[in-house]
Amino acid sequence: MRVAFVSPMPPAKSGIADYSAALAEPLSRLVELEVFAGASAGFDPSRFDVALYQVGNNPCHSFVYEAALAHPGVVVLHEANLHHLIAETTIRRGDWDAYLREVEYAGGATALAHARRARALETGPDYEGVPMTRRLIERSRGIVVHSNAVLDHVRAAGFLGPVARIPHGAWVTVADRWAWRERLGMDECAPLIGIFGFLKPYKRIPECLRAFRRLLRLEPRARMILAGEPHPDLPLDSLIASLGIAASVQVLGYTPIEDFAGYIAACDVVLNLRYPTVGETSGSLVRALGLGRPTLVSAVGAFCDLPDDVCLKVAVGSGEEDEIFQFLNLLVSRPDLAQAMGARARAWVERECAWEKVAVRYASFLECVVAGKPGDEPGRAAPQPPAAPVAAETILKWSPPDAASRAYLHRHFSRLAKTVEIVPPGGPADRILEMGTYLQITPSLRSRLGYGEVRGCYYGPAGMVEHRSVVAPDGERFECDLDLFDAEKDAFPYPDGHFATVLCCELIEHLSADPMHMLAEINRVLRAGGHLALTTPNISSLRAIAAILLGFHPGLFSEYIKPRPDGEAASRHNREYTPREVHQLLSDAGFDIVHLETGPFQEQPRPELAWVRRLLERHWLSAELRDEGIYIVGRKTGPVRDRYPGWLYA
Repeated sequence: MRVAFVSPMPPAKSGIADYSAALAEPLSRLVELEVFAGASAGFDPSRFDVALYQVGNNPCHSFVYEAALAHPGVVVLHEANLHHLIAETTIRRGDWDAYLREVEYAGGATALAHARRARALETGPDYEGVPMTRRLIERSRGIVVHSNAVLDHVRAAGFLGPVARIPHGAWVTVADRWAWRERLGMDECAPLIGIFGFLKPYKRIPECLRAFRRLLRLEPRARMILAGEPHPDLPLDSLIASLGIAASVQVLGYTPIEDFAGYIAACDVVLNLRYPTVGETSGSLVRALGLGRPTLVSAVGAFCDLPDDVCLKVAVGSGEEDEIFQFLNLLVSRPDLAQAMGARARAWVERECAWEKVAVRYASFLECVVAGKPGDEPGRAAPQPPAAPVAAETILKWSPPDAASRAYLHRHFSRLAKTVEIVPPGGPADRILEMGTYLQITPSLRSRLGYGEVRGCYYGPAGMVEHRSVVAPDGERFECDLDLFDAEKDAFPYPDGHFATVLCCELIEHLSADPMHMLAEINRVLRAGGHLALTTPNISSLRAIAAILLGFHPGLFSEYIKPRPDGEAASRHNREYTPREVHQLLSDAGFDIVHLETGPFQEQPRPELAWVRRLLERHWLSAELRDEGIYIVGRKTGPVRDRYPGWLYA
């Protein structure tokens, strides 16, 4: 499907430009995408199956609006008001007649009478009363909205075509909270409150400043930052001075997007209030939620769609200032509650709003519009029940009789059992490849998971095949062929799309030169939608953190291996990974992550590590994914995205 993507893009000072840049990258992996970031005579709609227009209510969207009227397509309506945009394309170009025609079309005789008074300079345009969306809505082939508030507006306008409510995409990022607090000159224990984005009056900034002044009486160490371009109608400096809080408030002004996440991460609480609203979704809000910041929002418009446990909702009205103060005092005095809310917010964003998931919903809706289908949002798959625990005899029955082999299996049973539990089941027609095969869990891939063909591979001279078999005490026999090759250098000896699933267990940490070669080959030999299950030690576990703080090496297995009598040494651990790195590795290799957890790695005594968890929580650092082993499953969605990712290769 060929899609024209029409939108302002960075460096345009528009939140929608940042949104479009973030969406275009994952969407381009699902459709043939061409971006048009300005008025261009080269835009030929006949070359595309559909055009996607990102429309916002500011001047930099003028070319988008005009193209959407000239060549109808799918419109993303970020808010339910375009009056400022229409004024830009008419009044500010000296065409009052066109403005009057548009107002009359959108609002009728009463609106036209007001507009004529505005032309006579007796009043200003009725920006709030006449949303000016009617013509665009009527011309659209389909409409995307982010909130129920805008969805209701579209349907109330009489649009009967396909509409999809797709969540605003979210930036799930990590920033060094303490480095950014240091940049701001913040004491470690001082509460920091933040307001982000264009500093307009409707963002309830005077109410927030007055509530903050009351907080200072209880917590004099508290500080506030306002990161965004001040609006000329909001005299911030004089307001702050009149409240006597200038020593505790910093107005940072316009903030480059590369600094934005850092300043949000530095905060203990984020304020993202707005009233009145026209159903818009705040980009700075989803950034804050994605960074795990506890956030206050107004209980109106798009904010009403947010789950009640991921933010605190402030009622608009006479008690607004009191409620802001009470919520601030609660979160500042109970950091445990604040951190728990932030963790829920981040988890919700990862589950519902990650850009890859948003892009999939866009692609599905665009396909519906092109095919002339109703275009309802795709239904969610029913949650799958957790896999039943693997019984010990499932694995131990295949153990060789010698004491060393049985001791190894007992020591690693938890890891092996969890590995079997996370592997997607197969069917008689499905093939599965286990890399680094020791025949410990290999028989279970057929007997428990149902795969019709089980293949193994191991390090060795390329082209050689070894036949392995093992017999259980009850007489059951399992046989498997093992292909030998170097996973970092050789092409895997299988055709494209051959396997439904590949297992790569306790292997990647041994690679010394080019792990992405292996991931690229795994991608190639997997069919579309096939799965990769990968396990590896966790270098950022609680044990590893404790080791560093106590002056020891953090690696689970950092030792060199003594050569055998024949002079050869087994492959040691060359690089251990964090869960975040493994997630990024699979993403770069063309996989979407469908499962990620950490768990036990070996059955052995574990030191008491509660002090490390408390230390992390005290400093707002995640205590999640801190067990010894990483267990991840990815689903192939396309080719390799980055053969040499900069975070892994120098």
